[in-house]
Amino acid sequence: MAFDDNRLASSLFGGHDQNLAFLERRLGVEATVRGNHLAIRGPAEACQQAQKVLESLYDRVKRGESVALGDVDGAIRMTLSQGQLFPAGSEAPRPGFSQVSTRKKTIVARTAAQDAYIRALGKHELVFATGPAGTGKTYIAVAWAAALIERGEADRIILSRPAVEAGERLGFLPGDMKEKVDPYLRPLYDALYDVMPPEKVERGMTSGMIEIAPLAFMRGRTLANAVVLLDEAQNTSSMQMKMFLTRLGENSRMIITGDPTQIDLPPGQTSGLAEAVALLENVEGIGVTRFTAADVVRHELVARIVRAYEGSHESPAV
Repeated sequence: MAFDDNRLASSLFGGHDQNLAFLERRLGVEATVRGNHLAIRGPAEACQQAQKVLESLYDRVKRGESVALGDVDGAIRMTLSQGQLFPAGSEAPRPGFSQVSTRKKTIVARTAAQDAYIRALGKHELVFATGPAGTGKTYIAVAWAAALIERGEADRIILSRPAVEAGERLGFLPGDMKEKVDPYLRPLYDALYDVMPPEKVERGMTSGMIEIAPLAFMRGRTLANAVVLLDEAQNTSSMQMKMFLTRLGENSRMIITGDPTQIDLPPGQTSGLAEAVALLENVEGIGVTRFTAADVVRHELVARIVRAYEGSHESPAV
């Protein structure tokens, strides 16, 4: 491969060629750089996949976008999924993965499940997303909510979590209510600040456009013209989940995320998330996206950790 701009090619390859090294590990190829020329050696199919990945990423660099390891991983996943859908010789092209754009940044789906998730968010008024940590369930949901606010399609963002545990016993913690619940809602704050300008987040919280509250505070409310996100929903009881779902008001969207393998409820108590997905999956207007360890996008090691735990649960104890 030959690139027409050495500076852009350097950005594509990454510091100390780390992006190329990642590509080599994932696809089982060997890449050799000489100036603006790149030689790829390995199995024919893997070389073709590597070429497609690098071409798509080079287009991003030419548009002025940066390319990190996560972007390389996403491009590889998309290229592999294209090959599965349209074998060699097929003329049918598959469109690129879906994306969510806010004024601060654009989030492009990195896996087929994330792609399906974003498409479900655009199609359904209520979406469930289940799966292990690190798959982007909460982050994409917060970005989607921010995008709807910026487009004027919603007036408020309401972010909620079961605080501490399903029982939400907060009384023993020091401070006022905000100080009590803030530590448990920190992941939602982090996602907000990453997809929206800090000053807009601060103004939104002051004006009430952005509301972050524990699940118990939802009882009795009707949430209209809002994007409502319930995170860590595996720790809701059946009654809490029913209460939350029935808060949906006119012109509102609900997104419910959780990991069914990390339930902190007392033994014998049914997770409201698991029950709701089983009952509502085939109801019109409701979408369900399931993530697996293969969709973990945080770090290669996180995916291996999730797979190891999944394997230990499937294997009988020795």
